[in-house]
Amino acid sequence: MEAANFLAAMRMVKLSGREASVVRAIGFTNSMLGAEIQDYVRMESDDVTDILNSLMAAGFVESIPYSEQIELAEMPVTAFEVNPAYSHELKRALARS
Repeated sequence: MEAANFLAAMRMVKLSGREASVVRAIGFTNSMLGAEIQDYVRMESDDVTDILNSLMAAGFVESIPYSEQIELAEMPVTAFEVNPAYSHELKRALARS
């Protein structure tokens, strides 16, 4: 029983407000270009790039084509999607925020 509680706590995703805004922008069905994400969240491109890189490092978001980290110049023309392995946890995190 304790192991189940530990695993449930480990899978609880917490997002900052800015991270939640980016995940909402991307959505859960289609990929979205970095420029479209930036337009949706109305943040500076370097901020959006930093947030995307942190979400990618955590495994929550993936780039198309795959990259471990995205550069500022590449961000507007790169597509991003939510990692399906985290979609349920991310939806719950968005509902809490």
